[in-house]
Formats: sequence, C-alpha cells, structure tokens
Amino acid sequence: MTCGFAKAQPAEAKRRAARLAIAATTALTALIAAPHPANAERRHAEHAVEVVAPRARGTPVMAIVALKSQRVTVYDADGWILRAPVSSGQKGRETPAGVFSVIQKERDHYSNLYDDAYMPHMQRITWSGIALHGGPLPGHPASHGCIRMPYGFAERLFEGTWLGTRVIIAPGDAAPVEIAHPALFSPNPDAGAHAAALAAQLAEATRKADEARIAAATAAREAARAKVPVRALENLKARAEAEFAAAEAALGVAVSDEARARAAEARAKAEARIADLRAQLDAATAELQLKLDAVAPAREFAAAVESARAAAAKAAREAARELEPVSIFISRKTQRLYVRRGFEPILETPITIRDSDQPIGTHVFTAVARTDTGLRWTVVALNGTTDAKSALDRVVIPQEVLDRIAPTASPRSSLIISDEALSHETGRGTEFVAVLSNEPQGGLAMRRRGPGAEFRYARQRGGLYYWGAPFGAPFFRW
Repeated sequence: MTCGFAKAQPAEAKRRAARLAIAATTALTALIAAPHPANAERRHAEHAVEVVAPRARGTPVMAIVALKSQRVTVYDADGWILRAPVSSGQKGRETPAGVFSVIQKERDHYSNLYDDAYMPHMQRITWSGIALHGGPLPGHPASHGCIRMPYGFAERLFEGTWLGTRVIIAPGDAAPVEIAHPALFSPNPDAGAHAAALAAQLAEATRKADEARIAAATAAREAARAKVPVRALENLKARAEAEFAAAEAALGVAVSDEARARAAEARAKAEARIADLRAQLDAATAELQLKLDAVAPAREFAAAVESARAAAAKAAREAARELEPVSIFISRKTQRLYVRRGFEPILETPITIRDSDQPIGTHVFTAVARTDTGLRWTVVALNGTTDAKSALDRVVIPQEVLDRIAPTASPRSSLIISDEALSHETGRGTEFVAVLSNEPQGGLAMRRRGPGAEFRYARQRGGLYYWGAPFGAPFFRW
C-alpha cells in the first residue's frame, strides 16, 4: 500500500521545479533583453519582452490575441497600452479564434489534465479549459490550446482585468478602429440620475434603519435595567414581611410587658417598612411596565424600517445593474438577437438581417468611453473584413430592444454581429462566446464540455476556488 504523502511528493516536486523554471526563465529573459551587440539576440529580446505604450495607461477595455503574429495587445479607450508575445495552441490543438471574455481568475493554478503543470495568473475564457496564463514562450505555437504569455506580463494583465473583460482571438492581425453609426445605441444623458436618486434614498433608509435598530436595542436595554430595582425591592419587601411575621409570632408568645413592647415595636417597624417598600415597588413596577411597553413598538418600527431599507437596497441594486455594461449578440446563422448583462441572459428575440443568405463577417463593436453626446465606439473585425458599417446597415434591431437597452448603455457595452451561432461554451457564468467555424478549433475540440451549463465553486489548492459541474457530478479539470 502506498501512503497519500508519498503520492503527493512527485506533484509537489513538480511544482517546485515549475517555480524554479519560472525564476530561471525570468532571469534569462532579463539577460536576453539586455543590450548586446549580436543582432540575433536583439531580435530575440524584442520577441521575448512586453512593450508598453509611451503614454499614461487607462483602464483596459479589451485584449486581442493575434494568432498569426503570436502577439497579444491590450487596449484602453484611447488605443493600445501593452503588447507581448504569446504561444498559442500547436497544430492539432490550435487555440480557437473567436470572441470570448474573462470568466474566472486564479492567481496560482495547476493543471489536472497536463501533469500538474503550473499556470500562474490564469484567466479562464471557456469553462472547458481555454485560458490565458503565464508560461514558457518557445517563439512558436506550443500549448494545448491555451494562450501562454510572459510571466511578468501575465501578472500585470491579471491585476488589471476583471470578470467580463473582452478577449478577442483573431486569426490574423486585428485592432479596434473608431466608428460612428446610427445603429450604435446612445444612452439617455439622465440615465444615472434615477440610480443616483435611488442610492440617495437607500442611504437615507439605511440611516433610519440604523437609528431604529439602535432605538429598539436601547429600549430593550432600558427595560432590562428597569427590572433590577424591581427585583431588589421585591427581595427587600419579602425580607420585611418575614421580619413582620417574626415580630407577630414573638408578640403572641411574649410573657412580660417588656417582651411584648419589644415585639410590638419590631412589628410596627416591619409594617412601616413593608408599606414604604410597597410604595417604592409600585413606582418601580410602573416604570418597568412603561419601558416594557416601549420595547415591542420599537422592535416593530425597527423591523418596518429595515424592510423599507431592504426594498430600497433592492431597487438601488437593480438600478445600478441597469447601468452595468450590456452585451448584444446578433447571429446571422440563427437569425436571432441575444442580450446579456453581467453574464446573465435578459432577452432573446428574432431579428431581421437584410440579405441574410450573404456572409456578414464577425464584428465586435465596443463602447469605450462616454462623450458629450453619448458613447464613443470602436469595432474589431475578426475575419479581415473592414466593412463594419455595411454589417450595421444590414441589421434591424427591434425598437423594443433599443428602448430597453439603449437608455442605460455604458462604456464596455458591446454589440457583436456574426455569421456564427453562439458557441456551446456560452452558458451560465459566461459572456457571449462565438467561435469562427472556418478556423481550426483543436484546443477547444479536445475539451468538449458535458451537458449542462451550470457550475459551482469547489475548494482548490491553497484555499482558492475553481469551477466544477453541478449537482455533485465530476469536476472538469484541466
């Protein structure tokens, strides 16, 4: 029999070796990037290190991976900000080209499919296992479908992205270009006013709820304090009554006049004491009753105010959610329009596409910033076509969709028009995923996900999380 510790040793040794390899690779990259007279080494340095735009960087909006040139470029609202070489999937296990987004991030990830391989700063873009992560770059496609990036670049990118960050994988070189078109929705200038008003109402409701909760707690505390003197007076009164009974008994058996006088005096004092304590007890009991009577209404009021706060919080959340980036996907293949916000589907409807028997390409329109008149848009064409305006001209978005979506559209909202249908990777916990059917999909084909689109968290090494299949089914590991 082999103990579990013995089994764990090889995996841990591999991890230590992976970390040492990363350190060695980083050092080697630094040496390669250093000035050297040899042209060949200078060319390799240019390939091995990232390039930073010579300007202040804004918030990343999207990352575009160019498979042909093996390069990833990160863009903010004003252009590219970071570039680095990558190593995508090798022949037979090619990285699929298409439209994706970051759906999970894990700082330290180990592959359960590929020999416990270390995949630092992993950013998953499909639940079946395609991801961006740090890894060795041999200068050509070499992965099993993932996108390897320089370790330092992977860490920098990891810190700057969020769930939902757009990742476009293009067969050739692609870049966002500015575009303006009537079909690109423009938000209501007062879209945020309603959310701001609800947020203010929530703040006021929270203040009132806090005050009511404190008042209820104070009332309960004062009632509890008021019980103390009542109990003390009850004890004193009981003692005085006992003294009165003892004096009465002594008076009944007294023989001498002196003994009867002492017993009578003790009885009179006890009787006066009882009367005094009874008056004090009646006053204390009345005070206690007043405080007890105040507890229930204070608690009921606190509950009512808390209910109002909860309703205000729900309304504020829904209003804030309506201001989150929205994504629209239009498929020529299915002749349908889909809408998602925050990974959640909110609308699906048929759509009219003129000349629907003719290709339209795959275009990703992204709202990158607000302007005085609405939103500034860019477009990325994945299949080499540049006629994005023609694609917009051919699409007729239903007015009810525009009425629901356009007023609250915000930066990072997107409109995707594609010949493709939605990939089976589009599910719960994802943005829209569309894969180019005329490009190799080796890395995706070997990771076919089982039926079902729901996932749950499971504990991963080091207290981190990864996603598993629902209802106790075996986890998909990679």
